[in-house]
Amino acid sequence: MQLGVIGLGRMGRIVVDRSLEAGHDVVAFDLSAEATAAAAEAGADPADSVADLCDRLAADGEDQRDDGKRIWLMVPAGEAVDATLDDLEPHLDADDVVVDGGNSHFEASLRRAEATDAAYLDCGTSGGPASAEAGFSLMVGGPEWAYEAMTPVLDAVATGPDGHDRMGESGAGHYVKMVHNGVEYALMQAYGEGFELLHEGRFDLDMESVARTWNNGAVIRSWLLELCEKAFREEGSDLGDVADHVAGGSTGTWTVQEALEQEVPVPLIYDALAERFDSRNEGRFSRRLANRLRYGFGRHEVQRRE
Repeated sequence: MQLGVIGLGRMGRIVVDRSLEAGHDVVAFDLSAEATAAAAEAGADPADSVADLCDRLAADGEDQRDDGKRIWLMVPAGEAVDATLDDLEPHLDADDVVVDGGNSHFEASLRRAEATDAAYLDCGTSGGPASAEAGFSLMVGGPEWAYEAMTPVLDAVATGPDGHDRMGESGAGHYVKMVHNGVEYALMQAYGEGFELLHEGRFDLDMESVARTWNNGAVIRSWLLELCEKAFREEGSDLGDVADHVAGGSTGTWTVQEALEQEVPVPLIYDALAERFDSRNEGRFSRRLANRLRYGFGRHEVQRRE
């Protein structure tokens, strides 16, 4: 399959690299000429604009024109998605498929699906840069035919066929990813509070050893717990100079807002969100661990204490 990828940051490059490794042809574009050149060095066909990318996709023989263009957006959620769609609009028709792999709000995805001539797939993406080798978990919403058309690339970008599925109609993919991030907040908070009690408690404990032991057969074993073990190994049992400052996007807030709208109680997720907001104040061990864990799975910058 020939795939166009727009947005070549950390996540976009993973889409490019995993697609190339699976034998797909990739046309790549980014506003950064350096990022586009780097993708070209990896084997992608570089485009110098959105229009050029579409021309290159449309020019790849009769089969590609018959099947339609396949384009994956990995640009920041919000205005960047709308701006890219505006650039794409003159080049799209009903046979084309556009995938939005960013953390867009599901209501924005509904609006874009209705306004876009192409089939629009909202694709919640979990795993972060740390999943470059293993592949992502992909939660997809949109027309079934478009999902099936993209399955070869989804297989390549995800962990495999079990790493992606169609969640439902347009908006469902980003909706599921939104709730996923709320759950992520609560899990990180639970691990943080447990390790804070161990850190402040009765015994002088090696936190790396605790995390490693828990992660071998215990009920609470998980990838996040593996990242706890790695964080303590690299930072020390007291987390060194990791600051009590937990950054984050809007997905946790969206989850709580949706829960209020649907009158579904989510106290754990709400409390975890409130802890993040309060982390701008003087700090706690639990939030310092959450700060470090965000680097583990997403390579987000670790805030350090001065």
